[in-house]
Amino acid sequence: QRVDGLADLHAAYRRGLDACGVSYEMIYVLDGPKPTERDALLALRGAGEPIKVMQLGKSFGEATALMVGFANSSGAKLLTLPAYFQIDPSEIGNLLVSLDTADFVIARRWPRRGTRLEALRRRGFHGLLKLITGESFDDLGCGARAMNRRVAEEITLYGEQHRLLPVLAAQQGFKVVQADVAQSERDDFRGRYRPREYVHRVLDILTVFFLVRFTKKPLRFFGMIGSAIFGVGALVVAVLLVQRIAFAQPLADRPALLLSCLFVVLGVQLFALGLLGELIIFTHAKDLKDYRVADIVDAGLARRDRAVQAKPTSSAATMAGEPQDAALRSDAVTR
Repeated sequence: QRVDGLADLHAAYRRGLDACGVSYEMIYVLDGPKPTERDALLALRGAGEPIKVMQLGKSFGEATALMVGFANSSGAKLLTLPAYFQIDPSEIGNLLVSLDTADFVIARRWPRRGTRLEALRRRGFHGLLKLITGESFDDLGCGARAMNRRVAEEITLYGEQHRLLPVLAAQQGFKVVQADVAQSERDDFRGRYRPREYVHRVLDILTVFFLVRFTKKPLRFFGMIGSAIFGVGALVVAVLLVQRIAFAQPLADRPALLLSCLFVVLGVQLFALGLLGELIIFTHAKDLKDYRVADIVDAGLARRDRAVQAKPTSSAATMAGEPQDAALRSDAVTR
């Protein structure tokens, strides 16, 4: 993982946050033993910087580190910032402003520097993502994001799913937007990704696609594939039987018989796997939630308000109406 000088990075992030004029807390999560970074952060604390430093026992991945940071934060709005310069820190305010009209904001570095190969790789990744999930984004590789706490509370990350957190949020009904921000002058990664990194990204996309589409409907996924394979195998077996019975063609030296039987067995196994998944989902359905409630309109409250208006001279009705108004004002302040 890339890590820039934490002293300079922390100072830049603090300037960006101070310019927003909001109160904040800064939490650093070390993904495993990182003595150099730990010493740098402890030096910042020793210099009087109000930061919280958390270190995991071993490396669990960036997704786990983010979840640990979310769980130990207290703000209503959460901001994730990478451990190296990606965006100009002065653009942090744009993310927070965009969060006023959305649940999740992704920083889109624009204009974007880089080689044509990098641009082609980005277009290929985001194009595949849109093809598989239907969600359109332009810079999921940027770690600068802002979100309401509810997003972090309702979505569980693991593995390498932190890159696709916006996709998971959008699939659950949260409003996800992109905000154009200036790219940092120090964001000039010139390394190369190993071939397995590309494979990992494709597998991550497929994992998220399965999670958001078939978590509660495994039979539709395995059943469709199993039925198709079973159908092909059964059709070939039928053709071979017709040839054997009607045209007296031998079957002993025909590999197609073994292949078709394999298809039939594989199709039945996949279908059975889907049924087992349905049984598991049925027994745990009450603990699964793949939706969010955007708003609640209390009809009972409206009926009580009409009752108050119907008796304006009653002191009891007036007193009953006052706590309701106070509760509404309190709720508005909380939100």
